[in-house]
Amino acid sequence: MACFFVQGLGALGGYLQLALSLNTFELGLLLSAAQLVPLVGLVIAGELLDRLGERTVVACGTAMVGIALLAGSITSSYPWLLLALLVVGAGYSTAQPGGSKAVAGWFPANQRGLAMGIRQAGLPLGGAAAAACLPMISVHFGWQATLLFGGGVALLGAICFAALYRRPPELQSPAGPREATGNHTSRTEVLRSPEMRRIIAAGVVLITVQYGVLLLTALHLHHTVGLPLGQAAGFVVLAQAAGVVGRVALAALTDRAGADRFTTVRMCMVACAVAIFALVKLPVESPWAISGIVALLGFFGIGWYGPWVTYLSEVSPPGRQGFAIGSAMAFNQVAVVLAPPLLGLLSDRTDSYTTGWIVLLLGCVVGLSLTRTSPLVGRRSRTTTSSINTLPEHTPLAEQEPK
Repeated sequence: MACFFVQGLGALGGYLQLALSLNTFELGLLLSAAQLVPLVGLVIAGELLDRLGERTVVACGTAMVGIALLAGSITSSYPWLLLALLVVGAGYSTAQPGGSKAVAGWFPANQRGLAMGIRQAGLPLGGAAAAACLPMISVHFGWQATLLFGGGVALLGAICFAALYRRPPELQSPAGPREATGNHTSRTEVLRSPEMRRIIAAGVVLITVQYGVLLLTALHLHHTVGLPLGQAAGFVVLAQAAGVVGRVALAALTDRAGADRFTTVRMCMVACAVAIFALVKLPVESPWAISGIVALLGFFGIGWYGPWVTYLSEVSPPGRQGFAIGSAMAFNQVAVVLAPPLLGLLSDRTDSYTTGWIVLLLGCVVGLSLTRTSPLVGRRSRTTTSSINTLPEHTPLAEQEPK
């Protein structure tokens, strides 16, 4: 619920521009404000998760989102709205690492992928719901009402999480979260681990592909292939729908005995490269053929996140799990902020959307090269253990010697 308003903010852009008389730069700054703070906030949130536990951090972060949105709803000033969205970004930083850490702790290894995939599928679904209802609220009641509604949703989520969530029994200790999980690994050791570097490389490449798909698909199909803009935009919806299915299906696939979560992540890079090549190099004009390619691109180019974050949560060392998850997501966030404008600038300078696709394809090739070393961990076996701290088949990041 902390992500509800942020995920649907883009759909309000036109309404905010008209209501506040914003130029394009001011609108872009407003829409990106909530995404800027997580560049640092994700790391801080991860550290707090290790110290205080998921219940306190996620509930407080979600409440911060709600309070900031309620405060923003009572102003008609652009600077104050911008400040409110920056505060929203700080609270929003707790949702992703906190939710992932909670799922990793509660579900056994042979169910964790499916549970994580369902949890991650909720983000694009929530974004779609927000994009559908927030503009209607704005039309009938004004843009301030959308912040009021989003703030109420976030506060309801904070209350529910604080009231209902409990730490896994294995982690409950009178000493508190930090002592209960142990804390013997330095932050430097976590970040220098070869396995962490592979995880970060795969995440940055695939999140760039994901946002590239959302940015370039409709533009490419309209300007290069010649489809009507409305029909081209429909293929973006298809990609997103396929991505929701992919997040659940790919993560659930890795729950099977013998399945390797990281190999599945690398398989997503291969599939994305093949789909991009087919989209830009093959003489494809049939809507059915385009649908198949775009669905494949969405399934793997958006669905990768389920197995990736499951794998990340499992190989993170006890006592530094929140820090490891938050740090890897912070690297992803850099790509989230930079990839769309850079791909757009490249397309403008070359007067071709094909150039952006080729860069994404080459990124997949580079990503495969950087992650080619077989993972030392992540080989799945069926177990009923419910906490990462007691999974003997895993080798945490801290136990690997940096090269």
